[in-house]
Amino acid sequence: MTNLITLRDLLVISPMIALLFMSLIPVLMKVFSDNKEPKPFVTVVYALLGVILAVGLTASLAGMKQTAFSESLVFDGMAVWGSLIVLFSGAFALMLAFDHVETDAKQFSEQCFLMLGSMIGMLIVILSNDLIVTFLGIEMMSLCLYILVAMSREEILSKEASFKYFVLGSFASAIFLYGIALLYGTVGGTSLPVVAAKTGELLANHNQLFYIGMAMVILGFAFKVSVFPFHAWTPDVYQGASTPITAFMATAVKTATFIAILRLFQHADPSGPSAFLAEPKFLTVLSWLAVLTMMVGNAAAVIQNNFKRILAYSSISHSGYLLIGVITAGFAPRIESSLAASTVVLFYLFSYSLMTIGAFALVAILEKQVGHALTVDDLKGLSTRSPVLAGSLTLILFSLAGVPPTVGFFAKFSLFGSAIEQDLYWLAFWGVLSSVIAVYYYLRPVVAMYMSESTERIELQDGFLTRMALVLTAVATIVFGLASSPVLRFVSESVLNRL
Repeated sequence: MTNLITLRDLLVISPMIALLFMSLIPVLMKVFSDNKEPKPFVTVVYALLGVILAVGLTASLAGMKQTAFSESLVFDGMAVWGSLIVLFSGAFALMLAFDHVETDAKQFSEQCFLMLGSMIGMLIVILSNDLIVTFLGIEMMSLCLYILVAMSREEILSKEASFKYFVLGSFASAIFLYGIALLYGTVGGTSLPVVAAKTGELLANHNQLFYIGMAMVILGFAFKVSVFPFHAWTPDVYQGASTPITAFMATAVKTATFIAILRLFQHADPSGPSAFLAEPKFLTVLSWLAVLTMMVGNAAAVIQNNFKRILAYSSISHSGYLLIGVITAGFAPRIESSLAASTVVLFYLFSYSLMTIGAFALVAILEKQVGHALTVDDLKGLSTRSPVLAGSLTLILFSLAGVPPTVGFFAKFSLFGSAIEQDLYWLAFWGVLSSVIAVYYYLRPVVAMYMSESTERIELQDGFLTRMALVLTAVATIVFGLASSPVLRFVSESVLNRL
């Protein structure tokens, strides 16, 4: 009789076990102390310890490819770096949540439990090698987020945002699951290697069920990463959610989902491109989705004044940039070049997460009360009141705009360069054009901070962890920008070990 769960299986999921165990401690402390909430500092320490343990376990497994649970999970270089990005994003979000004005101290243990639970779902999505497992991870991630969005003490926008996110997310999940069912009917399995191996044959035979099934699966993914035209929920949900949760959603969710998309478009033939993206129809549709996502996100951000909505539309545009990287990875002629393009996507996700966490940290510091909508005008004169905060935000916005020598510039340069190497010149052109448009709304807050005087003195929140997160991410945009080549080479070597 064979063991249902082996030691190797437990080893692969050990980071998730660490997160689960540490998330339960504050909740159990509350249960066994007559529903008395533990001190927020104690709760956040346990949560951060869980993340640190997960990071350590993930790093200890780096360099060796492992599969688990009948190969439904795969732990490779892509999984290592994707997991680390999610865990670091979660750690920064926990730091922001501890200080934030909207955090309900009476429910902070539950909030940390849900954030760590959502991270577990994200790690499942990143490691998933089977569409059913991917669906389970997405649902675990999403259900925690629906509740987290609604937990804000803001009475109107957060409840509206949570309901909208829940309803639209449920439709997207249903469509995603139906697409999996159609793929199972045509392919005969839900394992990603099996789907990749059968894709060429099914496309050659013009199997309509396969076309519809794959389109529905992509639609489900597109909703999670705010790809046009499935992006409309993003500004409202980002504005209505508590800022730490918005930062968490904008970074960790995007990272997990894009890695799942990369795995979907993996190569079955080491000497040829992904059969799916070798089909001109699918390549054309995805390319136009990337272009429209970039242009719509940046064009809409230009006319916004609410700073969180600007960052929401910025997040949409970055999904378009990342989609260029995904297309490049799938379109590459050999698996080595595909993995190299995947490395660029990982580096872009890392740089984007750094910049976005820092931008939302500044929002958290300037939100003076529950439900306060921070506008660009609120930033006027910030350089005189707090030069460190203003300087940190300036570095982050320059990096988001792609100004050298920040990490954002090198991430975009690598991404567009990777597309050009695969002769996807027109995608690179639209990416550069979209980046030029984005410079306008990224520089507006800088102009407000340094070239305008404030008519109202906005209160700065006293949050040590939040300020530390802002300064650390700002410094990191320069450090990793100057060290981008060795970092990219190191990640590339790790991902190529998948071979």
